[in-house]
Amino acid sequence: MASTAASLLGLSLLAACGGDSDDSSSGNNSGSNAAVAGEKGGTLKVLQHFPYESADPQRIYYGVQLAWYRRLIYRGLLAFPMSEDPEVATTPVPDLATDTGTSSEGGKVWEFTLKDGVKWEDGSDITCEDVQYGTSRVFANDLITGGPNYTLSYIDVEDYPGPYKATPEQQAAFDEAVSCDGKTITFRFNKPWADFPQAIAGMMMTDPYKEEFDEGAKSQWKVLSNGPYKVEGGEWSKNKGATLVRNENYDPATDDPEALRLALPDQIDYQIDPSDTAGELFNDRLIQDAADVKNAITTARVAPTQFPQITGPVEERYVNVLSPYNQYLSPNFNSEVMKDVNVRRALAASLDLNGYVKALGGEVASAPAETIINPGVSGSTENPAFAEDNSNDGDPDAARAMLEEAGVKMPVEISLAYPTSPTADKAMAVVQEGWNAAGFDVTLEPQGDTYYDVISRPDDEFDITWGGWGADWPSAMTVIPPLFDSRPNFSPTTCGQNYGCYQDEDFEALVDEAANASDIDSQVETLVEADAKLGEDVAYIPLDVSKFNWLYGSQVTGFTTTAASSSYPEIGLIGVTQ
Repeated sequence: MASTAASLLGLSLLAACGGDSDDSSSGNNSGSNAAVAGEKGGTLKVLQHFPYESADPQRIYYGVQLAWYRRLIYRGLLAFPMSEDPEVATTPVPDLATDTGTSSEGGKVWEFTLKDGVKWEDGSDITCEDVQYGTSRVFANDLITGGPNYTLSYIDVEDYPGPYKATPEQQAAFDEAVSCDGKTITFRFNKPWADFPQAIAGMMMTDPYKEEFDEGAKSQWKVLSNGPYKVEGGEWSKNKGATLVRNENYDPATDDPEALRLALPDQIDYQIDPSDTAGELFNDRLIQDAADVKNAITTARVAPTQFPQITGPVEERYVNVLSPYNQYLSPNFNSEVMKDVNVRRALAASLDLNGYVKALGGEVASAPAETIINPGVSGSTENPAFAEDNSNDGDPDAARAMLEEAGVKMPVEISLAYPTSPTADKAMAVVQEGWNAAGFDVTLEPQGDTYYDVISRPDDEFDITWGGWGADWPSAMTVIPPLFDSRPNFSPTTCGQNYGCYQDEDFEALVDEAANASDIDSQVETLVEADAKLGEDVAYIPLDVSKFNWLYGSQVTGFTTTAASSSYPEIGLIGVTQ
């Protein structure tokens, strides 16, 4: 299973991990590498405008939930630290484990040893067997649904249905692939996994889970904490939230609070309102700094219509940062007109990217992209195919000349599909205008809620489709292969996440080389080469990196974002005045 796609244009971005916070901003996020923590004590209020899908660690996939739960209630073997330096924030450090792991057999075997003294909220010790059991639950994807399941294709075991339905023989095979020896757990893979430490720091696939606490599918909203807070009453309410209070069995001596979780507020009140207008109303209240939100942060981004109100004292409580999400266009390689690389190159050359970004809301909403790999992900460099014209204004004359030289009959009729919204309609009209000036005749095909059902098919009627993506962890392995490797994507009825149905043997050879790399550096180097190959073939045309716009109440202290928090508020550093 690959990374969850980014949101539709103009809607909130909820899923996936990674990201970057090294961007122009105001408020407390001044660009310093040293994060400034807030004050201790009091109650922090979290205003959330959407429900989570689960509170079960193996079923969590939203980026903000992964980041916040990791700081508050669930600890893993490794974690990403709370640094405003993106490189530091995307480098795993020990959490429940004593170190960041030892690999052998070219990255096919990884070994971790648990710290002494780490406990569940019920006072029982966290054991190697708890980690083993938590890892096994991912295989029961008929019951433990919704979370990432990369481990299914890596752990060296076949026909294992998870712990609920496994025969003794099947369970024994799993226990050999993921084995315990005292406090040491060993993962045996069927192929190298060089970025496994990043995967387990960013996801919860290998988080411990206590077997005696497990009720399978019925555990969806139950919480057994091992972090500094626990859920009052032990169960998360999907549409209301929860109150988090101190976990008396959490011992900071087993932790690194300065790096991973300061746990400053005495209490955290999650208040969920899933109504359509909740996000805008939250930010209206924060703009006013109303009495009931002075101690609040929110998951809801400031809406473009609210930007003019971010002035004066309000601007002191406002942060604007790059998000973990990149948007792009996918030429359809099954379309007769798109099979000509000269047509694809002319489209890239004539894209008015500056005009597109302006239509999205300008520099507070978006930034032009020169690659599909987000700046917060290792391997993010300007793709040579898209970095020649750094003006990003598009050059219709040069594109028309490309078409004429290639002997392409003009106007070239093409259709462009995208998920409709008022903002998206304006932005795509800018794209249409630039392409028409270059010798194309573009028909816009706005789509509704069924967008992902009608694209990415071998018989797709659209010549170009819009896409968005966020990495599951800060590795290009969670971007390049899942989006463009045909082998895990193609079936008789769909091209999967490979929206343009791109297929190339040389590219896939580079993917295999990266997948079999025994170390991160060589893996990144190969994926940069693979991205350059995609650019040469114009397998995608980069659009933008969306931005997050955050407001917070005047009693909130230490507000910042980090790459480790998916550019959401870094809740591990945030406090409130009393």
